[in-house]
Amino acid sequence: MNSGEKLYIWQDDDWPSWRYDITALMDLLSKVSRAQGMLLGRLADVGLKLRDQASLAALTEDVLRTSEIEGEVLNVHSVRSSIARRLGVDIGAVAPVDRHVEGIVDMVLDATSHAALPLTPERLCGWHAALFPTGYSGMTRIATGQWRTDADGPMQVVSGHGGRRKVHFQAPPADSLPTEIERFLAWANAETGEPTLIKAGLAHLWFVTLHPFDDGNGRIARAVGDLFLTRADGSAQRFYSLSAQIQRDRKDYYEILEWTQKGTLDVTGWLTWFLTTLGQAIASAQTTLDSVLQKARFWQRWAEVPMNERQIKLLNRLLDGFDGKLTSSKWASIAKCSPDTALRDITQLLELGVLRKAAGGGRSTGYELVG
Repeated sequence: MNSGEKLYIWQDDDWPSWRYDITALMDLLSKVSRAQGMLLGRLADVGLKLRDQASLAALTEDVLRTSEIEGEVLNVHSVRSSIARRLGVDIGAVAPVDRHVEGIVDMVLDATSHAALPLTPERLCGWHAALFPTGYSGMTRIATGQWRTDADGPMQVVSGHGGRRKVHFQAPPADSLPTEIERFLAWANAETGEPTLIKAGLAHLWFVTLHPFDDGNGRIARAVGDLFLTRADGSAQRFYSLSAQIQRDRKDYYEILEWTQKGTLDVTGWLTWFLTTLGQAIASAQTTLDSVLQKARFWQRWAEVPMNERQIKLLNRLLDGFDGKLTSSKWASIAKCSPDTALRDITQLLELGVLRKAAGGGRSTGYELVG
């Protein structure tokens, strides 16, 4: 970057005076707010237990997908077990504790369950330390729980190698971070007049722009956004996952961020994308709620039928969306029992009409839920 050349929004003379066309956003803003209200209204009628299950499903997806956006795949059972334990939701068998999973769950739950609390440097640094409990990002030692220093050069988001290396974005220099963070947090904790959903979109963008840590900035930015979305919902429980929708549109997410960072302080385009993506996340949550209600109806139907722990565990796996074909050998592996015992479990459920043989056949017989 040449001296005096202004490539990024944080170099604008008016930074950080965000501008946006509220008239252009109003229709979209109304649609998303209406969708929020419809989802929360539907959940108000289903009872506390089912709301807890719906929140568990949404938070599990949020933790999994915010990590996948950064190319990190977490164990779904460890994540679900960790969240259920904190929420006090009974899911039966509990997965072993994973220190890395515990850290990101701590961050997401702190951002959403305690959204009304002020956002502070200590809180943000605590989230960062929780994300990197060993002090390493992969094989690289990083400074945890503190702002970056740029000791190895400016903070850049890059792709490619050697001569094909491309800089997508460069963050403000480290020596400006104390002032920049103070200004961001003063805005975040004040009543600034923006519609709450607009403020959530701006908070996400502003934090990404600062990129104040050595690593984990994307995950923390999404947690910051979730904090403001929780305030907008007026509920400490989460029933939709913006991160899951961002993961589905990951390429567009990075493109709009880069385009915005290299544009002007008029961020109407970013907010349009943010609100559109949020609307899609809420629509997806309606499908998740359908699944939760279907699961509840299933167990109500079979409540009087005695089943062993293995059968309950595997049926819940099917209800939660089993990946691939459930065979007797997979049953034995998951339930940690012999093949003969697995076959007896399955045969009993076939005779009761709970399971049926899946169509297609193949080298091994698969089984699926009836209806």
